[in-house]
Amino acid sequence: MLNVIIDEIGVSVDAGFLSVAGAELEYYFYFADPDRKEFPTLVFLHEGLGSSALWRDIPQRIRAELGGPAMLVYSRAGYGKSTPVKDDRPVTYMHSEGLDVLPLVLDALKIERPILVGHSDGGSIALIHAGAGHPVSALVLIAPHVIVEDQSIAGIAAARETFLATDLSEKMEKYHADAESTFWGWNRVWLSPEFRDWNIEEYLPTIDAPILVIQGDMDEYGTLAQLDLIERGVAGEVTRQIVEGAKHSPHLQSTAEVVEAVSKFLSQFIEA
Repeated sequence: MLNVIIDEIGVSVDAGFLSVAGAELEYYFYFADPDRKEFPTLVFLHEGLGSSALWRDIPQRIRAELGGPAMLVYSRAGYGKSTPVKDDRPVTYMHSEGLDVLPLVLDALKIERPILVGHSDGGSIALIHAGAGHPVSALVLIAPHVIVEDQSIAGIAAARETFLATDLSEKMEKYHADAESTFWGWNRVWLSPEFRDWNIEEYLPTIDAPILVIQGDMDEYGTLAQLDLIERGVAGEVTRQIVEGAKHSPHLQSTAEVVEAVSKFLSQFIEA
């Protein structure tokens, strides 16, 4: 049953929860504007400590620039208002999201050949999903991970210290049903010895959809080697956007530049 609301700018949104893989997933499906020409649905995949709300208004701004296509923003299990995950995450948690959960989400909402827009973990999930043969129209990857670097581990270890020493937990409680399990579920798996061998290069060669990769040149969780691996590894064309002065969330730190880059990339792709 649809639960349609009208957002602050008059867009019809189906907001609610999807029952998928034993969890209730918070989602917001934006219907295409009535006069919008055919355009693949945009699907936003958040970072390792993200949620639907933590995208801020970035999805809406990109959607508006593209003339109002259909769009899905959702929170994975353990994030946002979705069902919390109390247990430690396995090393393969991103594989499970890309191979098992995301196909069920797309099927439930009848979304075919989406444009996946993924940040950090979300970018990795997008690569796994596309590389496993699921059809996509394009990928927009913001600070994605392909391998685990020393810089990744150092950044995540620093995040642990910040969580223990500051009010980060209280801040996260505004956005997550269980901030403690959200943080530690992400932090512990990344800092586990087993995770050092995590690598998704095997999924790259079969990806032939156009890709836009975006990364801040001061990203504390990864170097530009991640982008190099993607560019060398995939079969399709890759466009780079390096955001000067930005860290791991360039879409929040240099919003206008990133929205423009994403909109330009997707407009050229659709109109070609």
